[in-house]
Amino acid sequence: MSAEITSSDLDQFKQDLQATPGAAALQKAVMNNGINATAENTDSKVAMTPTFSIELETGAVANQKQSGRCWMFAALNTMRHGIQAQFKIKDFELSQNYTNFWDKFEKSNYFYENVLKTADQPLDSRKVAFLLATPQQDGGQWDMLSALIEKYGIVPKSVMPETYNSSKSNELNGLLNLKLRKDAVKLRKLVADKASDADIEAAKQKMLAEDYRILAYALGNPPTKFDFEYRDDDKNYHIDRELTPQTFFKKYVGWNLDDYQSIINAPTADKPYNHLYTVEMLGNVVGGREVRHLNLDIDTFKALAIKQLKAGESVWFGSDVGQSSDRQLGILDTNIYKKDDLFNTDFTMTKAERLDYGESLMTHAMVLTGVDIVDGKPTKWKVENSWGDKVGEKGYFVASDDWFDQFVYQVVISKKYLPTELQDVIKNEYTKPTVLAPWDPMGALASR
Repeated sequence: MSAEITSSDLDQFKQDLQATPGAAALQKAVMNNGINATAENTDSKVAMTPTFSIELETGAVANQKQSGRCWMFAALNTMRHGIQAQFKIKDFELSQNYTNFWDKFEKSNYFYENVLKTADQPLDSRKVAFLLATPQQDGGQWDMLSALIEKYGIVPKSVMPETYNSSKSNELNGLLNLKLRKDAVKLRKLVADKASDADIEAAKQKMLAEDYRILAYALGNPPTKFDFEYRDDDKNYHIDRELTPQTFFKKYVGWNLDDYQSIINAPTADKPYNHLYTVEMLGNVVGGREVRHLNLDIDTFKALAIKQLKAGESVWFGSDVGQSSDRQLGILDTNIYKKDDLFNTDFTMTKAERLDYGESLMTHAMVLTGVDIVDGKPTKWKVENSWGDKVGEKGYFVASDDWFDQFVYQVVISKKYLPTELQDVIKNEYTKPTVLAPWDPMGALASR
């Protein structure tokens, strides 16, 4: 049964509006100033003072500019923190353009392989439509960067600096997606025409050669050998010759990436806690590291982040940054806007409801570099962003603990901080995690 909006309904709605106390004044305020400015809660600014009982010194923030590489910047930031401290190189950065090149190249191949796997399905099937909606983009997740580093290593920013197209990625993304969709037409036709595996592979290799050329023109040539030359904070000169991206990573970062586990907090009915999950068609490197999430309750989730911070290690995390936030002030707080009061309407949804009904998912990755513990409980968190130093407190944000509960979905934790029973879950389910659909919100790519 359907019911239209009648004229008597409209009359009643108008009467309800007129009967609302202060409606005329509120209407003028919202019309002239906007919703957020009118609903702004000044108490939030006081509560979010950037003072923390646990705080890591991490230097100046990076700037991803007009690109969606936050996940990449955040991950490389966690790695550069150790380099800055150990080798005394203030504000050192790793090359985000180098990993960007290989990410886009590998994503192209990943797309081709998925096109071939689904070539027997109609164009309007949900999986094919999902693939073609965005063949590749700037966004990603922690395990995807780990897969790139395991295959290609990393380099200092000085060795492969930013270009116009890495810092402002819209043109490159548009061109590359056009190319990939055109290639999908040919690959699906080859399969439909019963072409041999050799002919399909030859066609794909030609496509990849063209993709490589596009990326080289736009982003530059990724180095295979280089010298690392720098002056430390004491003005001492250093040069390390004939490095490869792999030897640089081993010597200057030295992490075993298998030691780090993606932890999620997804309190939805389809994802019981203390289990491992992966997402179909989520990744970038064919044959490389698979995205795997361990789902935990929010208290354990936060306790692990605090444990890692107390040990002096920053924490990569993924969140829905656009929710209850002020970009310029650098405040992330569920109380920053009193919209329920302004509109006399209840906008409350649970975290599970927001995930299930498409209201929220992970959109942005940043780094936790501090936390304020009062009476044994976290009250606010220090956040290193990658939007430059003109926002927040020189680029650093403050997140309330309630905002963390509601809008943080992922953290990356060294396995050594996990209790034995959770390490056992990872070992036991590593080869057979529960597979989620490609469009599951836990497959969202951080890209703000």
